[in-house]
Amino acid sequence: MSSQTQLKPTRRSRFALRWYVWLLLVLAAAYAVAFAMHWDDRGVLWLQERFESQAEQKESIWLPDYRVVIDAKPLKGMEKDEASDLAYNPQTKTLFSVMGKNPFLAELTLQGDVLRKMPLVGWSNPEGLTMMENGLMAIVDERQHMLSIVKVDADTRELNIADFPKYDLGPSKDQNKAFEAITWDPHNQQILLGEERPPALFTWKSDGSQTLKGDKQKLASDELDIRNLSALAIDPRTQHTLVLSADSHLLLELDEKGEQVSFMTLLGGFNGLKNTIPRAEGVTMDEAGTLYMVSEPNLFYRFEKQR
Repeated sequence: MSSQTQLKPTRRSRFALRWYVWLLLVLAAAYAVAFAMHWDDRGVLWLQERFESQAEQKESIWLPDYRVVIDAKPLKGMEKDEASDLAYNPQTKTLFSVMGKNPFLAELTLQGDVLRKMPLVGWSNPEGLTMMENGLMAIVDERQHMLSIVKVDADTRELNIADFPKYDLGPSKDQNKAFEAITWDPHNQQILLGEERPPALFTWKSDGSQTLKGDKQKLASDELDIRNLSALAIDPRTQHTLVLSADSHLLLELDEKGEQVSFMTLLGGFNGLKNTIPRAEGVTMDEAGTLYMVSEPNLFYRFEKQR
């Protein structure tokens, strides 16, 4: 033949030629998500939990054994108030919750029923709450960078910030994500404070009265591998600390040395939860080891240990 038909080589698509680039992008995105959510750290802690003996588990809170028994119960009449923290009062066997958007204090039953509401006059954005000694309660106002210690009894109907001692918490690295978490540590006679972002812990000495001693001291907190710190609580039985993170959907247990012991994810399908807790902002525990949480806007949760 004087001429031959030239066959053009088939062009491979640009996608086919660069499939490995897409694979690298997918792997990079997956790693970024895992890093942001601390799945690598959670995986290490999960493996560590597998090697804990039964005796070691009994000496801790051991969050994997908890299951929700009251799941996302609405706090009646608080749909627009934003529940910000929760504290257990061993004297009255009731709970107290502080509302950040429309400042007031609510007393609740252990089943999440509202007993009374007390307006907080003079507070701007109360975010943290803890019970101290003899009916005293410490409240942290994140916007004012202020800690106040108030007295609450059965006759209290309203609280005015001008009537109680106040303590300046000082500036934070991120003024809009400042001090939000607080809990009373009776064993060490001190208040434990938490900055929201970047997460950090501080202590402030007290004898349980309305007087704080010296100034707050920053703690080494390299175990706080969470996106933000929403709330704190101390287990009265083990003295272990509960650290709540709304952004990470996570509750951590730290021992007295500040080391991670166990964790509980707050995603739907885990620990009996039907749905993910939207924004967990408060946590507390009673002397029996029952765990309570509140989430914005007005949801109440109760967890009990199953063994």
